Amino acid sequence: MSNTALLERPSTAAAQNAGALTADLPAVRSPRGFALYVGLDEIKAAEAGVSLPLLVDALRRTLAELAPGAETHATVALAPHGSGGRDLDVVRLALQEPGAIARTKAAAEEEATDTEGGVVVDISRKRVLIDGESAAFTYKEFELLQYLVLREGRTIERSELVSALWQAQDDETPGERTIDVHVRRLRAKLGRYEDIVRTVRGIGYRFDRHADVVIRYGHGTPSPDRF
Repeated sequence: MSNTALLERPSTAAAQNAGALTADLPAVRSPRGFALYVGLDEIKAAEAGVSLPLLVDALRRTLAELAPGAETHATVALAPHGSGGRDLDVVRLALQEPGAIARTKAAAEEEATDTEGGVVVDISRKRVLIDGESAAFTYKEFELLQYLVLREGRTIERSELVSALWQAQDDETPGERTIDVHVRRLRAKLGRYEDIVRTVRGIGYRFDRHADVVIRYGHGTPSPDRF
């Protein structure tokens, strides 16, 4: 097995696309290079028949062929043994990549919020925390709450809840009045926060902004390293 890493020479179309990506950037700032983070420890590299120095050398030789004038600098990311998470995430954090630092900070803030009182509706993780404890919501109960939360301030008719949350072929598709039973069960699990799901008499239900409720949508902010 060859230990030489090769990169394909970019096509003309690819070069044009790369130029288009930077064409709209402000004139006061322009790309001066890029960072390539590689998540691979020495054991995984050895299993692949290579080593980290060999990979660095192969990438440098390839770059020298494609762009002889380019300057390069390589550094190894050192992390404590047993660091959890994906290798790439560990590398980015160890090298102080801004996006990784921001996500770590946001995760720490979330953990702090999790221990506080009130209700946390975590859309990204499909869970509900009540006074710091995970609530035993069924899939449908969470979907029902999420549907109302994502339409904050709008009254949702029972017929819309049925059509949105149950497929026509479902064996247990409820009638419009059966929705009331699902809402009662949902409120029972919300305990003292049951009033966050309001009844609009004769129409349906709604969720309004509430001081005791935190809605967590997830981070989803694209990292600047994605071209």
